[in-house]
Amino acid sequence: MKLDDNEIRDIRKYLEEGKPLPDKYRFLLFGEKQEVELVWNEKTSEICNIVLPFQVVEHIDEPRAEKEVKMQMDLLGFDSRGRQQKGWTNKLIWGDNKLILSSLKNGPLRQEIEENGGIKLIYIDPPFDVGADFSMDIEIGDEQFTKQPTVLEELAYRDTWGKGADSWIGMMYERLSLMRDLLSKDGCIYVHVGGDVNAYAKLILDEILGKDNLINQITWYYRNKLQFGFANNFPRDTESIFLYSKSKNYTFHHQYVPLEKVRRQNKITWDPILKKTITVKDEKGDVVYYESKERKVGSMWEIPRLNSMANDDTGYDTQKPAALLERIISASSNENDIIADFFVGSGTTLAVAEKLNRKWIGTDLGKFAIHTSRKRLISVQRELKKQGNDYRAFEILNLGKYERQHYVGINPNLRDKEKQQQISQREKDYIRLILRAYRAEEIQGFKSFHGKKNARLVAIGPINLPVSRLFVEEVVKECQEKQITKADILAFEFEMGLAPSSIDEARDKGVDLALKYIPRDVFDKRAVEKNQVVFYDVSYLEVKPQIKGNSIAIELTDFSVFYNQDSIANAEASLGNGGTKIVVENGQIIKVSKDKSGIVSRDVLTKKWTDWIDYWAVDFNYESKKEIIRIPKGKPIQQLLDGGVPPEQLNLSNYEEIWTGDYIFENEWQSFRTKKDRNIELKSITQECPKGKRKIAVKVVDIFGNDTMKVIEITI
Repeated sequence: MKLDDNEIRDIRKYLEEGKPLPDKYRFLLFGEKQEVELVWNEKTSEICNIVLPFQVVEHIDEPRAEKEVKMQMDLLGFDSRGRQQKGWTNKLIWGDNKLILSSLKNGPLRQEIEENGGIKLIYIDPPFDVGADFSMDIEIGDEQFTKQPTVLEELAYRDTWGKGADSWIGMMYERLSLMRDLLSKDGCIYVHVGGDVNAYAKLILDEILGKDNLINQITWYYRNKLQFGFANNFPRDTESIFLYSKSKNYTFHHQYVPLEKVRRQNKITWDPILKKTITVKDEKGDVVYYESKERKVGSMWEIPRLNSMANDDTGYDTQKPAALLERIISASSNENDIIADFFVGSGTTLAVAEKLNRKWIGTDLGKFAIHTSRKRLISVQRELKKQGNDYRAFEILNLGKYERQHYVGINPNLRDKEKQQQISQREKDYIRLILRAYRAEEIQGFKSFHGKKNARLVAIGPINLPVSRLFVEEVVKECQEKQITKADILAFEFEMGLAPSSIDEARDKGVDLALKYIPRDVFDKRAVEKNQVVFYDVSYLEVKPQIKGNSIAIELTDFSVFYNQDSIANAEASLGNGGTKIVVENGQIIKVSKDKSGIVSRDVLTKKWTDWIDYWAVDFNYESKKEIIRIPKGKPIQQLLDGGVPPEQLNLSNYEEIWTGDYIFENEWQSFRTKKDRNIELKSITQECPKGKRKIAVKVVDIFGNDTMKVIEITI
């Protein structure tokens, strides 16, 4: 649109004075793109296109055997233990769903998805409530302890509202754009939102998928029995679910619910000449009636909320009833279709999809959500196996060290000299970031150490590799040379089985050594600024192999953690008379109470080491399955680590497979606690094995959702 001289002069004046342009100039400059447009602060059409390789960290096929496992003959599609080798494997992915969606859309896994028919149905229940509570209630004996969300979870979800609705809309816009591109041409998407944001959600969906592709706006009604807190308002008892398709060709199956009593009604049909429905009549001209025992479901769904006494209740406040997902999946997909949920929460979508014989992909940022979903899906496998029904294997994936490299990566398009300069600067920035989060001061003049915190020197491990035994030995050697008695090593990953022996060896040499995990929270500037980042000590795990002939069983013998959440001093200071509070201090969960007279008492709830264990599993032949990733031929792995590969440089038919140097944990036997059953076994089933040397891996997940693995070598 051509501007006149007055309009140009006014625009120049606004710009020179640093004032925002009035809306009328925005439309004059850029034209009217559409009749109604959703505009928010920092709106951009740029969508993430990073491609990072997925790491498979665990494979779960056989839920668990209940009696001694004998060696088996090879079968088509299965290995000697009866584990699935071919066909689609369901995927549970931990990480930022923006990076996951971009890597699914533009990376090699897209080809596997398309070969299996593409994603036919997406259901998401994204965070939409500014007051949503992402803490979890954990049972310890007869008490209930509230686990606080990790800083990353809290900032990523609750602080989605940091800039009000603008930041929520921006977050959803980019992710829904990626989901649209992943959805098959005949696919549908259900977006579940509450009343606070449903107007925004509809405008976003109209813009991304097109308002002509709105199939329906479903109202989920649940009877609100406890109508507290609504003295001056109507009690809330509905939520909205928007159903959009990608095209006019989509899967849909009408759903029916039974009637309380049989209803007699006239039969109707469509008249193509009159172009309307008409009542069917017989040869005599009498109306034809039929008896109906069910009715077709409309857009008002009356489904009760999840009962806290239900067997599948996981304790998530936002958990949706299985009946809701059963209706959605049954209506908009067929058996063997791929279903996806990118805000998986407690795993309801995946559990229902498995029961209805659908393939699935699920993602979540919360480690505890992934762990909860894993236990729930194993329970579904056990149930299906008991019934004699088929079920699919699933694997747990993440972007692992590649995701961390992306956060501090370099620009792969720079000249070599500029690239080396940026690498050097980024390494310095990375060290300073970790030290700041750890609240340590930077130091110079050491080979191994980067900082100092109180009387302890601090060494930081590499960002893309586990800390090895050699790295620890170099740290201890420098401690001895310079008479350093206390040292901390911070790392994202440690070599398997490193912790107990390295700490003991260092102590024998006069060095008090601590190994601590760097949490992913360090990459959130707000978390660092608020001093909310917690570095956890490596957990201590002991196991005992029990060998009899050519069979072996594994027994857990010891486990310890060193977490802190709040402190006894803070609890005592904040408690009123007659109050109680549960805290975690130095690896113990303690109930602090203050009686009516103000006298404080403390009761340790973690009476024994087993109270910390929520789940454990065994791989009886670790290192039997290498972890393989696919990368574009001719693209150096460093470029992949530094910033991903732009999609225009990718060719899905031109990939090569490389071994990462790691192995996949094949989950062959497991025991875990559920909300209904708090017991846990401490000895595995007996597994028959061929004679010779082998490595066995044992994985323990504590009640906070963090995992520890120990690898032992045995000879049969």
